[in-house]
Amino acid sequence: MKLIIEDTIEQYEELFSIDKKRDREYYYRYSIMKPFEQMWNTINVPLKAKQPNGYDVIMATNMLGYLNMSDTEMGREALKNLKEIQALQTAEHTLNDCIHFIKKNNVKIRAEELRFGLYIADPNTLKLQKGYCGFGGIPGFIHVVLYPNSYNIPRLPAVIAHEFHHNIRFSYFDWDHGNVTVGDYLIIEGLAESFARELYGEALLGPWVTSFNQEDLEYSIEVIKGSLNIKGFAEVSSYMFGDTIATEQGYQPVGLSPFAGYAVGYQAVQSFMKANQVGIKEATLLSTDEILNNCELFSN
Repeated sequence: MKLIIEDTIEQYEELFSIDKKRDREYYYRYSIMKPFEQMWNTINVPLKAKQPNGYDVIMATNMLGYLNMSDTEMGREALKNLKEIQALQTAEHTLNDCIHFIKKNNVKIRAEELRFGLYIADPNTLKLQKGYCGFGGIPGFIHVVLYPNSYNIPRLPAVIAHEFHHNIRFSYFDWDHGNVTVGDYLIIEGLAESFARELYGEALLGPWVTSFNQEDLEYSIEVIKGSLNIKGFAEVSSYMFGDTIATEQGYQPVGLSPFAGYAVGYQAVQSFMKANQVGIKEATLLSTDEILNNCELFSN
């Protein structure tokens, strides 16, 4: 598999040197985001909207927590930190670890090349995520968004591995936006975080699975337990992302803390793997029902 790591450090340096808003927008669309045009098209995000101020890659990335391109001062500060920590080199090492895993375990990604981009996050938009997140739901493409801080810098490899696992999973199981169930989404995210744990250890997992005390976790399990078959992305998102984000996104709150579905999904996959003595490679290739029906998390 050919690995392509976009030199986003250089791209951002160029972006922040451009004074005119129109020229900066053009560069952002057609130099920074253009290499991922196929990914954006797959999720119905055009590089440029047909109508002025319409939905396009600039609006979408702002909504998803990428730093607004006009925030030059904040962007330059993040850029300085990303260079100091050699973030792109870390990404390359991590992705090579992940590729080594799939070769060794004879699993695949349904793409001839893997293109990776590391982007600056808006730390306010991604406050609940501790300033970082990613997207790897389309085989062949991975985005990680990061505003470097002392919490997320050590966790960069784990979040890259998490998104890499989505590439694997969706090479074997299709994503059905309209018919995805709570159970499906739990297992997708639980497997990805379990893969990150396999490669980099539990200590480096994200706040979406580590920030829950036992009481909140048990409560979340009870709420989600009776909702595993609920379908539809909007409905499912309420369980995965919790009430704060659900309210922001216009979904119906269901009484859960932020990222409850991620935490419960991780516990479900870990429970399944331990109870059945199954490794992450084998678990990755199993269906949602096989994992949910044979984990012990919801049996009490």
